[in-house]
Amino acid sequence: MSPCLNSDRTPHNRELNMKIGIVCYPTYGGSGVIATELGNGLAKKDYKIHFITYSQPARLDFFNENLYYHEVDFRNYPLFQYAPYELALASKMVEVAQFEQLDLLHVHYAIPHASAAFMAREILKTKGINIPVITTLHGTDITLVGKDPSYEPVVTFSINQSNAVTAVSESLKQDTYEHFDVNKDIYVIPNFIDLKRFNKLSKDHFRKAICPDDEKLIVHTSNFRKVKRVEDVLAVFKGVNAVVKCKLLLVGDGPERTRIENLCRETGDCNDIRFLGKLEAVEEVLSVSDLFLMPSEKESFGLAALEAMACEVPVISSDAGGIPELNIDGESGFVCKIGDVKDMTEKALHVLKDENLSRFKKGALNRAKKFDIHKILPMYEEVYEQTLAENMKTLGV
Repeated sequence: MSPCLNSDRTPHNRELNMKIGIVCYPTYGGSGVIATELGNGLAKKDYKIHFITYSQPARLDFFNENLYYHEVDFRNYPLFQYAPYELALASKMVEVAQFEQLDLLHVHYAIPHASAAFMAREILKTKGINIPVITTLHGTDITLVGKDPSYEPVVTFSINQSNAVTAVSESLKQDTYEHFDVNKDIYVIPNFIDLKRFNKLSKDHFRKAICPDDEKLIVHTSNFRKVKRVEDVLAVFKGVNAVVKCKLLLVGDGPERTRIENLCRETGDCNDIRFLGKLEAVEEVLSVSDLFLMPSEKESFGLAALEAMACEVPVISSDAGGIPELNIDGESGFVCKIGDVKDMTEKALHVLKDENLSRFKKGALNRAKKFDIHKILPMYEEVYEQTLAENMKTLGV
């Protein structure tokens, strides 16, 4: 297989109702969101999609007859200090693959899904079932957790044993080759956006409630981990607010939220900052925003920034990981060095000028259109077709 995929290519000779098992984390994190939206999109194209995870994915389209959910039941017996989720997951994959007659397994996030899928595939072979496994790498499974010596040998083995491997950015692909002894071709298939959901909505009443004096509105969404550098968001906002009156909305929750709230109180900026917590309809907030801040220390792609761009919100970001592949400096916003608060502040002020803002909003939307789900889905379909064809060839069929 060539590692070069063409997003404009339409898969041919595809057997309708291909049955695909998708394994992911069912959370609001990037890997879970992309896996779920991928399943939703494929189901609309008549694929039979079977989600295998420990709870229902947050964005699962419950009303599509081609979508199925199989819960992994893992129990913590007194013998175990921690419940053996990987074993329960592998067993569930075997069960679903057998009963539903799956054509392939697509696992998102290497740990522990790739190793569990390898185990399931080998068990299925003993039952006369040969099913290929595709692994998609999303970020911290490689750049953070995967590098831990406790996991690295298993991660390396599981990636190499996958029938096909994809990564969400060129940066992540190169990180994988640099830090792991991987001998597989890695296909770069970027994250995507559903422009029917993420687009600028008419929510003027909401903006008026947040910005009663027509202030500029800045937003940041994340899981509030250290790598997101939310303290830099506060620092940039403070610098911008000193020149142009504005408000800041912080969306999400996580381990750093309490510290950030305390920092906000210490700096005296709380009157202009609102913590909104986790939101399902984040597009409503993005629709009334003027600028999105993403100063992350690590970011394999920057899905939250893409969602903002789709709602016509320009982005000021760091140059971490795959963000520069998404955010085009001077067009959809600006890209700055990690931790360079001064430059981020200056660039934010430039974007927010009335004579510039409209151009950057248009540039953000135009960039987001490059990642429309309808352009990215065929890339996954091509990998599915090629992987199944190679599997059949290996079996001599």
